[in-house]
Amino acid sequence: MPLFMDIHNLEDITLERLNESHVADCAVQAKYGVRYLKWWWNRETGKVFCLVEAPSAEAAAAVHREAHGFVADEIIQVESAVADAFLGGGGVSDFGAALLPGPESRLDGGFRAVLFTDMTGSTHLTNRLGDERALEILRSHNALIRTALADHAGREVKHTGDGIMAAFTSAARAVACSVAIQRAFAEHNRGSPDVEITVRIGASAGEPVEDDRDLFGAAVQLAARVCERARPEQILVANVVAELCVGKGFRFTDRGEALLKGFDLPVRLHEVVWA
Repeated sequence: MPLFMDIHNLEDITLERLNESHVADCAVQAKYGVRYLKWWWNRETGKVFCLVEAPSAEAAAAVHREAHGFVADEIIQVESAVADAFLGGGGVSDFGAALLPGPESRLDGGFRAVLFTDMTGSTHLTNRLGDERALEILRSHNALIRTALADHAGREVKHTGDGIMAAFTSAARAVACSVAIQRAFAEHNRGSPDVEITVRIGASAGEPVEDDRDLFGAAVQLAARVCERARPEQILVANVVAELCVGKGFRFTDRGEALLKGFDLPVRLHEVVWA
């Protein structure tokens, strides 16, 4: 498939907005037979360069137009060697930024809000309905969560069997996505009261370690433990998430300190009021 580089003049763009835009591109690109590979931002000039596989320049532009509206000022067809020389032949960050040699080239600062979801009662559901029907329900569960992730610039890190681990560059977006997920399942259950799907959600934030597009470290472990602590239909977050969301319009209920497995000190938890 042809390889293109598009060039944007975006003087007022922010790193967070670029990360969100790449996630939005990935959510719609299959519709146009396009694959956005990576991008690079020249902060001083305000130029953003995107590398994309596409059947045509028009198809590449259509993705940007639908995903976020940042249509390129110029799109040129390039050879792979030329693209590697310009953007680097290495990997990409968690949100598509080209990782070039040198400590200053890593555009992604490393901060993540990490979210875990867990479908409750899945084993009982399988025993009651059988494997095939339970698989259908799991697919519905996955689709609802992935829609919310796409709407809130979240990246699915991995599927955990009965849930999903996701990452965000904003704590507020992680909380907003959690609320959207719970509301989506509440609506689903009103339409299918015979087969309700309930999930619990836990979130934390920090600077996890990235390896092969997976995330590791204390922030990830804490988010998983917080999720284990949550009840069905509940969203629990670590104190750091609640503090980062001050002034963002969310309602939290302080649930006090809890001793979580693997952590020496108690962790203060907050419930997100979403109903």
